[in-house]
Amino acid sequence: MFDFGISGYRPVWLDGRVAVTAAHGQRLAMLEGRRLTRALLMWDLDEDEWFSDGLILLDFEGEQVEIVHHKLDEISITRNTVDPAQPLDWAGQGFRLAWREDVPGELAALRGQRLRGVELFEWTGEDMAQGTVALGFVFLNGRVAIYNALDENGIQFGLPDHQYTRHISGS
Repeated sequence: MFDFGISGYRPVWLDGRVAVTAAHGQRLAMLEGRRLTRALLMWDLDEDEWFSDGLILLDFEGEQVEIVHHKLDEISITRNTVDPAQPLDWAGQGFRLAWREDVPGELAALRGQRLRGVELFEWTGEDMAQGTVALGFVFLNGRVAIYNALDENGIQFGLPDHQYTRHISGS
């Protein structure tokens, strides 16, 4: 199993909103009220840009949520399994990767805010992405959604695209 450059990491792949809700809905809802204390993206040091194939880590006062999308329809959400102090090695491919927490600015601006809600979004568009799941985090002064950008992660700030159907994480 590919470890996404993180020694010992084991993604748990799910497909579809029902599966994600059953596996994670209650635990995600329990994050409400906690502050976002850290958000880390995998960063390509040579290109000086976000490495969107890698995990996104969101820490809510010690509860770290690890999110990654894969293929056209899979998402893995794990908790407290990744140590960002450990080096990254993308299968010996020569990528120089590191965790970075000050980018993008919209995500960094959410740090310190209390989480008001967690949402699951399901893509309803009539295309190959139909049924993919995005994970949304709502704060007093902003929101972020992490979605499947067709075999990599995408990040969207503000309201999601109108082709997403919104679901509360625990339902």
